Amino acid sequence: MGIQNLDRILAPRRIAVIGASQRVGSVGHAVFNNLLRSGFDGVVYPINPHREAVSGVLAYRDIGSVPHMPDLAVVCTPARTVPALVREAGEAGVRGILVLSSGFGEGAGGGTGLREELREALHRYPGMRMIGPNCLGVMVPGLGINASFARSMPQEGGIAFISQSGALCTAVLDMAMESGLGFSYFVSVGNLLDVTFGDLIDYVAQDPQTKSIILYIESLREARGFLSAARAFARTKPIIAYKAGRFTESAKAASSHTGAMAGEDAVYDAAFRRAGIERVYEIGDMFECATLLRRGRRPSGGRLAIVTNAGGPGVVATDALLARDGNLATLSEATMAELNRCLPPDWSHGNPVDILGDAGPDRYTQACQAVLADEGVDAVLAVLSPQSMTAPTEVARALIAASAKSHKPVLASWMGGPSVREGAALLEQAHIPTYRTPDGAVQAFMHLVGYARNLEILYDTPRDIPLELGNNLEERLRAIEPGVSGQGMLTEKDAKSVLARYGFEVTEAVPASSAAEAIGAAEKMGYPVVLKLHSPDITHKQDVGGVKLGLKDGQAVREAYADIIGRAVRARPEARIAGVTVQPMVDTAAGVELIIGAKRDPVFGAVMLVGAGGTLAEVLADRTVELPPLDERLVRRMLENLRCWPLLRGYRDSPAVNLDALVGAIVRLSYLLADHPEIAELDINPLLATPERVIALDARIRIEPVPGDGEPGTYEHLAIRPYPVGLGMAVTLQDGTGALLRPIRPEDEPLWHEMVAACSEQSMHFRFGAIVDPMSHGLASRFCFIDYDREMAIVAEVGFGAERRLAGVARMVGGAGLDEAEFAILVADPWQGKGLGRFLIERCLTVARLMKIRRLTAEMDSENGRIVDMLRSVGFQFRSIKQSGRLAAELVLG
Repeated sequence: MGIQNLDRILAPRRIAVIGASQRVGSVGHAVFNNLLRSGFDGVVYPINPHREAVSGVLAYRDIGSVPHMPDLAVVCTPARTVPALVREAGEAGVRGILVLSSGFGEGAGGGTGLREELREALHRYPGMRMIGPNCLGVMVPGLGINASFARSMPQEGGIAFISQSGALCTAVLDMAMESGLGFSYFVSVGNLLDVTFGDLIDYVAQDPQTKSIILYIESLREARGFLSAARAFARTKPIIAYKAGRFTESAKAASSHTGAMAGEDAVYDAAFRRAGIERVYEIGDMFECATLLRRGRRPSGGRLAIVTNAGGPGVVATDALLARDGNLATLSEATMAELNRCLPPDWSHGNPVDILGDAGPDRYTQACQAVLADEGVDAVLAVLSPQSMTAPTEVARALIAASAKSHKPVLASWMGGPSVREGAALLEQAHIPTYRTPDGAVQAFMHLVGYARNLEILYDTPRDIPLELGNNLEERLRAIEPGVSGQGMLTEKDAKSVLARYGFEVTEAVPASSAAEAIGAAEKMGYPVVLKLHSPDITHKQDVGGVKLGLKDGQAVREAYADIIGRAVRARPEARIAGVTVQPMVDTAAGVELIIGAKRDPVFGAVMLVGAGGTLAEVLADRTVELPPLDERLVRRMLENLRCWPLLRGYRDSPAVNLDALVGAIVRLSYLLADHPEIAELDINPLLATPERVIALDARIRIEPVPGDGEPGTYEHLAIRPYPVGLGMAVTLQDGTGALLRPIRPEDEPLWHEMVAACSEQSMHFRFGAIVDPMSHGLASRFCFIDYDREMAIVAEVGFGAERRLAGVARMVGGAGLDEAEFAILVADPWQGKGLGRFLIERCLTVARLMKIRRLTAEMDSENGRIVDMLRSVGFQFRSIKQSGRLAAELVLG
């Protein structure tokens, strides 16, 4: 339900505390008294059938007895009583519920039956929303709301803290009180039975006072909603996340604590990157990172220059940088010449730039300005170690002045204690992130780099299908038609057939049930050949000696056949053995063996893996994970993150592999996964990449029934919705020109620039309210890189090949749930008066109904008569906006 009725919980005017108590030490006592003391100017009703009053306030027997219906009911009673109390609240018309009670399946003691009873009670009343159960409560300092059993309430501020652990909330509160941090919202979500992380992100995103979000996550549900909400927020403000349960043992503990299955850490890592979330690995880093990302400049790359007055701290900073896979900037010849001119002869002559222990403000200024001017430097870390000749405060002022003249990030490490305190404070006041140690400063820099890279990913929405696959979805969905053997495992031959349908080059696999058949297949194929065990029960053939390579004649094939079958029978006597498959031998020496694969994650659905392959794939553990669908840019990022990336680019006397073919193969695999939700597991190992080609030497695919309501072609099994290719429609304009109406793509940005450039000043004013720069990447990003789960833009494409143009675009922008969306339209001047506007409007109305948008709104200049008439003709109702010269329009969709 998105953010529907969350105001009842997070901005209530009347609150009922069910289980309010006079007993000191009880949850009901703490919650009720917190609400009385927190400055809340609404009404608080204590519900307690056994007392006349609680803390001097008249008590009520039940929620139906209160004089005015509460917005929020806070339930503090034992778990067994909660479902009935929620039903009572629902009957009374309450639509906000906060359940603090535990005992609903979050531990080993049971309670899952009560959880389902509570869920059923909640769903009985349309519009009822609930946070919890098993949570600390919620605090909204700006409204004086402390509906929790925490000991204190933090001051008002700009951080929204959303945590799955109530105990952590209390510790964080203590930390925040000590450091003076303020919060806009402080929410303990508990078991997430109804309101999710995604719902809360969407809700706090509406609050202009919220400058950043910090999440403590143990497990997720509704991953698609979470990622969509996080992506929308992270485009303008930072989100920081700490994910508990990184390893097998702690993941099991997290599952026990929340009653949900924990996902693999690498998958969460990929999801966070894709959503623009910056991840921290220490609880203590959460708030520091939030402040850093909110205030700090973002680097355009990861190349760091270090300026220091002591060699040791410079080495410490360099070690910290390289340990975190950072990049020590290489200074240009021009920069080296400038440093030689302004520094003493004994400076370090490299990066780190050691300007020696007697460095004063002028020397720091000259060195920092020189490296900041270097195009090969993305950020500067200034390190100061207090020595007898050092003036920490004066150097700080000099660094502030140098930083003000550059757009690049500057960080500082003022090492020491009282002697550097004043200078460090000045730097912080100037919004220069300052740390006591060089490694702390480097860690902060890497957060800035990671955050900047994650934001780049936000503007990279995958295309639906590579052009070479065609747009016939029904034909692609028939790729998995061969008979399924064993426990959902396709034979190698069938698996390769599926890959071939998606454009993969594969080695032929000819089944043979006897040595004679194997020899016949080998002679027909041509030597040398490979023999592989053919068994529906043994998928890892190497583990039982089931692969023989480089067989050069019939005798070798006969012996290999007997050996393979014998080994398999001895190792797995219960297994069904159909014989072998005969395949051509491919020389792997000229290429790089990779593994590309996929699995169905219980949280995020289909996920993809790319890594170093071959028999040592698991030992090497050189891999990276991403969420499909992927495009070329995302795939290249994956490959660049591998330790074997230098081999792919060409290393020493080994040539580079065909990267375009490799990228294309991985993209095609991502669309295979998008088309086929029934794929539970897929491995191509090895995938051989050579300078000439990319070929799948082995493959396995396991299929399972699709959980839930997922159907092929709906993409419900993907955490990120891909480009909706099925919404395209061809039309003919009044002058006979053909146009394709389709959803906008990220790749349309150059065409979008041309379209806006073709608009008159009046057309720009009508659409944007001002004259805009048609070449602005920032503006184009907002319109071309969209989240298809919550907005849609339909463009009109005319022409072919190099003559392709965008003639117009209509856009619908909604929020969580898409109940309502704002409509706007632009037709470039050369295409006005040809009926295109009408086509775009009608197509958008059709798409809006498909997206289940219930209401469209629009606002426009009253002089834009042509669009006003068209919108009125399709049912929009208009009203004037007083003293603005503008009109507001609304259409309720049936």
